[in-house]
Amino acid sequence: MNVRAGVVAAVRGLGLALLSVLCSLVLFCLSMVSLALLPVGMGLLTTPWLTRQVRANADLRRRLAGQWCGVDIETPYRPVPPVENGLVGQVQRCRWLLKDPATWRDLAWLIVDPIAGFALGILALGLVGYGLLGPVLAAGLWRPLRDVGYWYGFVPVDDQLSALAAAGLGAVLIVLGLRYDPAILRVHGLLTRVFLAPDRERVLQMRIERLQNSRADAVDVSAAELRRIERDLHDGAQARLVAVGMSLGTIEHLLRTNPEKAAQLVAETRRSSVEALEELRQLVRGIHPPVLAERGLGDAVRALALRSPVRCEVGIEPIGRMAAPVEAAAYFSVSEMLTNVAKHARAERVWIDMRHEEGMLRVTVTDDGRGGADPAAGSGLAGLERRLGAFDGILAVHSPAGGPTTATIELPCEVLTRPS
Repeated sequence: MNVRAGVVAAVRGLGLALLSVLCSLVLFCLSMVSLALLPVGMGLLTTPWLTRQVRANADLRRRLAGQWCGVDIETPYRPVPPVENGLVGQVQRCRWLLKDPATWRDLAWLIVDPIAGFALGILALGLVGYGLLGPVLAAGLWRPLRDVGYWYGFVPVDDQLSALAAAGLGAVLIVLGLRYDPAILRVHGLLTRVFLAPDRERVLQMRIERLQNSRADAVDVSAAELRRIERDLHDGAQARLVAVGMSLGTIEHLLRTNPEKAAQLVAETRRSSVEALEELRQLVRGIHPPVLAERGLGDAVRALALRSPVRCEVGIEPIGRMAAPVEAAAYFSVSEMLTNVAKHARAERVWIDMRHEEGMLRVTVTDDGRGGADPAAGSGLAGLERRLGAFDGILAVHSPAGGPTTATIELPCEVLTRPS
């Protein structure tokens, strides 16, 4: 039993109960008045503003469901369409808000939250709060209550012995609260998700929108990769091969006039050809590493860990082979994360964990560096999100200031061949 988690859950239950009464109940009453004023025109002015407040309250409850209850809830609202200015635009905005199913789900939550949400929050608080009253009664509070016939639960408190029984009952309530309050909060979060999560139609629409965005990002990434390859070939191997061709022409001339100088140029040309070949190998390795094609993702990630300047510990379950594009996306994602750790994290150790569960490849990279990594800050993590988005994958980063940083990628995929 985690005592601290139980106490925190009880306090959070109080916060959720207060929000149920102070926000949800008030907003519901105001929204009903505003909707009732629509036929006379006043509602056209008040409904859009009130709907924004209702959505702000719903967004707050979604965040609290994730942070306090451990239940993640996506935002279901449709994109805001362009509207005209003035009264016509106000009518268009009001009509659009009322046609959005999420608006009515938010209003339904405003009915349920002051009842069921409040009850769950008070239950989480009450088990611990009311339980504490039992020992307080045994400490002497029972005396002034003796003449009023006070009952603590099912115990009539009228003497020291009954007060001690109340203390025992209070201790049981406290233990139950500390043990089950986190579970009660999770039930609260699940109830919130029933009303404030996107419905099935909106989930499909959001999935299509994400796929369209990821497809556009994938095209941009592919074009940038092709430009990089072209630039590397032009500035690297191509330039060296041109130099080799020029040197061979010079050697051909010197063979008749200065054989000794020709021999010297042959040696230099051989070195240039070796360097050009190595650059081509590096370029091919950047496109699709041979170890990935030959040995699979697990061994390829171990090879990355061996080359990392930061000490790596690798935990990889036997997975087998997956589709080549998925393996490449996971490989280059891990490579980018290790590069970020080496460049920015000031870490001493990195842990890599990789496993395949329930049709999902999960790779977690954790370092003991300074933290503060943010995909929204325009770092290489944003590029990772675009790369993974092309496969309907996600990147989750937890990086508080001071560290540690944990980056997890998830890629939906199937194992094509099992490990032997």
